[in-house]
Amino acid sequence: MIKDEEFHRISVFMKQRYGIDLSQKKVIVNGRLENYIKRGGWHSFDEFMNAVEHDSTGSQEKMLVNFLTTNHTYFMREFEHFDFFRSQVLPWLKQKEAARKDLRIWCGAASSGEEPYMIAMVLAEFFGMEKSQWDTKVLATDISTKVLQKALAGVYTADQLKSVPPQWKKRFFNSLGGGTQYQVTPELKQEVIFRQFNLMDPFPFRKKMHTIFLRNVMIYFDEKTKRELVQKVYDVLEPGGYFFIGTTETIDRNSTPFQIIQPSIFRK
Repeated sequence: MIKDEEFHRISVFMKQRYGIDLSQKKVIVNGRLENYIKRGGWHSFDEFMNAVEHDSTGSQEKMLVNFLTTNHTYFMREFEHFDFFRSQVLPWLKQKEAARKDLRIWCGAASSGEEPYMIAMVLAEFFGMEKSQWDTKVLATDISTKVLQKALAGVYTADQLKSVPPQWKKRFFNSLGGGTQYQVTPELKQEVIFRQFNLMDPFPFRKKMHTIFLRNVMIYFDEKTKRELVQKVYDVLEPGGYFFIGTTETIDRNSTPFQIIQPSIFRK
């Protein structure tokens, strides 16, 4: 069982490096790491953390992050956001960017790919025949390399796709035989650029974004980290740009410069 001081060391490490607040999650941290530490031959959580901090390749730190960040997501999650994106955001963007035809959309908690692929499907449907004239690529980032590998593979079970409309399933997925697994089509896959990124790092964008989806990730951050992150998002959005957070998440209305459109949809 993890000792208090070992747990403190891990939670401070995760907070400082990744902004993730695990201070109330001792049982979870113990449960997720214990077997890995035993299998790796370390005799204590401290010994493992010494290995993490002295590993110049960074691979042990990656393992730590993969174990301690949960990635629960699914197709069509909080679909009202995609409806709003299609009916309000995209018509505005189509008009605004009519000359340049360059859309800049970032999904900052991509997890295993369902959300960025959903965004790409909505874009393909909205632009239809005109799509080839537009740059509609979606940037999708996550802190966990493990889930990004899944996202890149783009393989999902029939069960994972059960809430996807049949016409979308037919258009954007290929059956891998037997009808139990499906893979995102090459056309859709090339619309999403996956990258590993830590939201605590400076945002590297040369141009400002039009829309940022950062859904169901701020639940891991304390108020101060959240406020700073929301400000960073505000700074990299184009004037008029939209920001989506999870429907169960909140932003302090008094400290945000954003205009609130709906409880989880904001505009610069």
